[in-house]
Amino acid sequence: MTTMTTICPRCAHGTLDTLYSSPIPDTWDVLQCQRCHYCWRTSEPERRTRREAYPDGFKLTAEEITSAPEVPAIPPLRTAS
Repeated sequence: MTTMTTICPRCAHGTLDTLYSSPIPDTWDVLQCQRCHYCWRTSEPERRTRREAYPDGFKLTAEEITSAPEVPAIPPLRTAS
């Protein structure tokens, strides 16, 4: 099995949820950060799964998350033509 991540690669928060596990035991898990909602599969490359390897341009701090502008609303679904 892949090494279990203990902090979010994007914001360094320590509370993660396991959203899904591979149907093949001990293969991979899909994790989600409770603070920034970043999701990743534990079998992805280190640049997506480890804080130290995550691209600096995409890292967030708790302050940046708190002061972020409102997330745009999802528009209504289109009707079939």
